Amino acid sequence: MVNSLVVLITGANGQLGQALQAEAAGFPALTLISTGRSEVDICDTASIGQAIQRFQPQVIINCSAYTAVDKAEAEPAQAYRINRDGVSNLAAQAALHNIALLHISTDYVFSGEQAHPYTEQDSPAPKSVYGASKLAGEQALLQSGCEGAIIRTSWLYSEFGTNFVKTMLRLAQSGKPLKVVADQYGSPTYARDLAIAILQMAEATEQPLFNPPQLWHYANNGITSWYDFAGAIFHTAGLECTVEPIQTSAYPTAARRPAFSALASGKIQQHFNTPVPSWRDSLKLALTQLLSQASHKAAD
Repeated sequence: MVNSLVVLITGANGQLGQALQAEAAGFPALTLISTGRSEVDICDTASIGQAIQRFQPQVIINCSAYTAVDKAEAEPAQAYRINRDGVSNLAAQAALHNIALLHISTDYVFSGEQAHPYTEQDSPAPKSVYGASKLAGEQALLQSGCEGAIIRTSWLYSEFGTNFVKTMLRLAQSGKPLKVVADQYGSPTYARDLAIAILQMAEATEQPLFNPPQLWHYANNGITSWYDFAGAIFHTAGLECTVEPIQTSAYPTAARRPAFSALASGKIQQHFNTPVPSWRDSLKLALTQLLSQASHKAAD
């Protein structure tokens, strides 16, 4: 296609990478090239350079990340190797080859101690190794001299990969009561909504907004707890499942989670006219997709 922008996706086998591929048809001006770690290892500068040489991208979307939040507490070196050093490698190569780098980050960079949605101006203060390693990756990109953007998101789910919605649907099949944390609040985000926002940004990387890079937040509208989110999943899916609310203290984990990590998406909505649906509306869409997949599998 004439004037097509070549967009290289790293970490494309995860749920966001798959969501980007699922939304590609809506962006005919973009040519998406999806790569997994076997094709592009962001911890290996040579691997990145070879991919750039081969595909000649104008934009890189980095979906590669170490996301095992609890495991990171015992493996900080590995978390930092991917979430900080890998991003630093990508950013250096992007700067060298004049490529815009769109990097995905997380609500876990915040402490969770405020009671209103976090904006891009709020100061990060991570409480976990995972959050600290992701913040270090953000800082590496901002200091690299490359063009691009950092897009923070939260509570990501979809019909792809492993996530809270799919886990709840699976556990509901057991017929046993579930206990779900009720004192952590955030904004559930449908990966396909986030993918649309990212691809809109990829189309616009010639704009001055990307040089120097800025911080952006994208999460579906509305705030809920994990407990209420679980209830909404079962209600929307038409499933009978007893859910008992519990406190974070009753469900100890290796990593501390932010008690409140909702993100305000006004900035990205304003600059890119990006749709930001409510989490409830997007949950309905996701469940329609998931339940349709399940019925097709049953028919096979």
